[in-house]
Amino acid sequence: MKKVRYLVLDDGSYYQGYAFGSSDFQVGELVFNTGMEGYQEVLTDLSYCGQIVTMTYPLIGNYGINSEDFESVQPALFGFVVKSLCHKPSNWRSTMTLDAFLKQRGIPGIYGIDTRELTRKIRKNGTIKAIMCDDEAEISKLLEMLKQTEDMHNHVELVSTKRSYILPNENGLHVVLMDFGAKHGIMNELAKRNCKVSVVPHTTTAEEILAMQPDGIMLSNGPGDPKDMGIAIETIRKLVGKVVIFGICLGHQLIALAMHADTKKLPFGHRGCNHPVKNLQTNSVELTSQNHGYAVEEESLKGSDLEVTHRAINDGSVEGIRHVKYPIFSVQYHPESAPGPHDSNYLFDQFIDMMKKERNK
Repeated sequence: MKKVRYLVLDDGSYYQGYAFGSSDFQVGELVFNTGMEGYQEVLTDLSYCGQIVTMTYPLIGNYGINSEDFESVQPALFGFVVKSLCHKPSNWRSTMTLDAFLKQRGIPGIYGIDTRELTRKIRKNGTIKAIMCDDEAEISKLLEMLKQTEDMHNHVELVSTKRSYILPNENGLHVVLMDFGAKHGIMNELAKRNCKVSVVPHTTTAEEILAMQPDGIMLSNGPGDPKDMGIAIETIRKLVGKVVIFGICLGHQLIALAMHADTKKLPFGHRGCNHPVKNLQTNSVELTSQNHGYAVEEESLKGSDLEVTHRAINDGSVEGIRHVKYPIFSVQYHPESAPGPHDSNYLFDQFIDMMKKERNK
């Protein structure tokens, strides 16, 4: 029997749907993802920490959950919103239903609401704070609570590894991965290229990183406002010019801030695996997988020794930068393509080539 559940928004509106997943409700930032597939990767992407994700594609759960497509061990998002939930998935890799997975991981879900209307509201008004409940009588109290709830900060502290660990490879290049909420896909791409990967917490100092004698440094994706990351920004600043650096998503924003450029919050962000980006160096367009609510402010790049290499087709925002003097580059999107097209996978090869070049100097 269907159980009624409500999605309550801080603009005073609420939506009635049906419950699935957990009943562990938390206030989250309501966002939308435009991907037609890849919901398992979305659920386990730590960049969604503190957010309630609405999927714009109407049918979700039809291929279940499998043991191979996780981007983290424990999801960090606060809720999942879908139009139509598939209760009986059909896929040879499936090990459980979406409902069972969310129950297991303590994530509440709601289905049967008009996600098209919800997405239009977010596009018009920007991201919205929201919470779910199972009792209509609680809605008025929750509306008052939402109005008084302050924005969440310091998300990375919740998702970064607490201790360093190594993905060994005796013969490959050595990459230190600063973990701000790193996706497994990034580690997998480095491993495919025979890299030894040392994963370190977000608070690791520049001196500690350089003592590991890396060939390169990977700055991972992660959640929240990049300006909350003062310690990491200072660390990156000290690493500039000493080693090859490749930044992805939050790592991209942190490189800009370390070079005294600025970032801004987007009205509703870019989330999905179908975002077109123009490579200004090749004059070609790539389809990309994205998940971010902040972007680099292009005007602020003047005088920073950073230049724009990639630009979003939809809104013209900065999607890639590189340092004009040092082997440092970054992109706002996810070249590990989990989920999403593989158009930008070459960036990992570019990183490898830069490290080899510096090693042979």
